[in-house]
Amino acid sequence: MFLINGTEQQYLAVNDRAMQFGDGCFTTARIIDGQIQFASAHLRRLQLACERLFIPFTDWQLLAQEMASLSQGRKDGVVKAIITRGAGGRGYSAANCVTPTRIVSVAAKPAHYARWQQEGVTLALSEIRLGRNPALAGIKHLNRLEQVLIRAGLEQTTADEALVLDSDGWVIECCAANIFWRQGNNVYTPRLDQAGVDGIMRQYCLRQLASSSFDVVEVNARQDALEQADEVIICNALMPVVPVRQWAEQHWAARDLYHFLAPLCEHIN
Repeated sequence: MFLINGTEQQYLAVNDRAMQFGDGCFTTARIIDGQIQFASAHLRRLQLACERLFIPFTDWQLLAQEMASLSQGRKDGVVKAIITRGAGGRGYSAANCVTPTRIVSVAAKPAHYARWQQEGVTLALSEIRLGRNPALAGIKHLNRLEQVLIRAGLEQTTADEALVLDSDGWVIECCAANIFWRQGNNVYTPRLDQAGVDGIMRQYCLRQLASSSFDVVEVNARQDALEQADEVIICNALMPVVPVRQWAEQHWAARDLYHFLAPLCEHIN
């Protein structure tokens, strides 16, 4: 089901900036027993993205109400909210765009995440690298062609997810998840000030680790850092946390970090 500016429909104007330029942002949240997990954090994410993209969206209470309304009565699912700059004239200038478009939709939660949690996942190194751009780093904007290409490459392998580097060769994330790795008591996750998405679950995991017995650090690291790791996990708002069992010739059986975070990431509002 889709709501576009509060009306149930599935058609967007061809001159909407999302269609023309991918000009907008989005967030995807998990529904548990009719409630949106991390609802306020997802709205803050959209607010930050709109500020960074100079999109003058102000109907935050209305958007929250629409997201909540579509989530009611669903035991487990996904709600997605998109904000575009709205309809405008030809060309890159946003001077004539005064009314942003809001889109809300719901869907079933991906069924394979439960199996991933039990079995762990395998990673394949992506040949596609993320461009470095601090103006867009961290936010979830609508320009997802890099992820589309990463996913296309992943589907040519037998792996479950992709290990993604940026154009300078630093480990950044997976195709649709953030990544953490543990070496002893130290937990590492990539810095995302130049590329990648600062996911809601990543932010939550960082807060939980900061008050734990683990020492957590955001780093610039090459892929060989994973070769030294005792454990690797990936996360996003829907998974929410999944262990990695293999990447290339590396195999991981340890689950210390996973067993610490997994119970903390369920049934949170």
